[in-house]
Amino acid sequence: MTRAEFMARLKQGLVGLPTNTAADIVSDYHAHFEDGMAAGRTEEQVADALGDPDRLARELKAESSARRWGQEQSPSSAAAAVFGILGLGAIDILILLPLVLPIFGTVLAMLVTGVFVFFAGGFVLAVGPFTGMPGGALAAILLGIGVMGLGVFMTGLMALLTKWLIDATVWYARLHYRVLKPALEPQQPQSVYRA
Repeated sequence: MTRAEFMARLKQGLVGLPTNTAADIVSDYHAHFEDGMAAGRTEEQVADALGDPDRLARELKAESSARRWGQEQSPSSAAAAVFGILGLGAIDILILLPLVLPIFGTVLAMLVTGVFVFFAGGFVLAVGPFTGMPGGALAAILLGIGVMGLGVFMTGLMALLTKWLIDATVWYARLHYRVLKPALEPQQPQSVYRA
């Protein structure tokens, strides 16, 4: 693959990143080609040493979204981090999706259930004293407060668990990237000195 082909595929893969970030990455890879060619390697050899530009772009986007999650923990940055990680490759998706989707789905369902339990407790608190519940108005008020407390507990616990799951997913992406990074960087020739 020539330098122009490699750079075109890398630029295409970086679409969606902030313009400055993408420009810095492209500049770095131009420098890799310049250094490799200065060392006497051909464009094809440098491109082979750098690896697949599509995979490289996915990894760089995943790292960028993981960095964004570390700086700004919001729903949009969480979604970007999760989808960036899932974009790392088809094999990763085949391994992660059967594990991650049921877990995230269960946590999300419990989070929504916690909100509904809270509102159900509020309803019991507001209406219970006037319905003639067994135990009277005091029992209805206490039941309403207890159910609302359960809703707050469920919602808080699931929100905390959601944060932990997103952090674990980001950790996985960084670990994955660190394992692959040496294969993506050009290898420096090592000289052997004999005494």
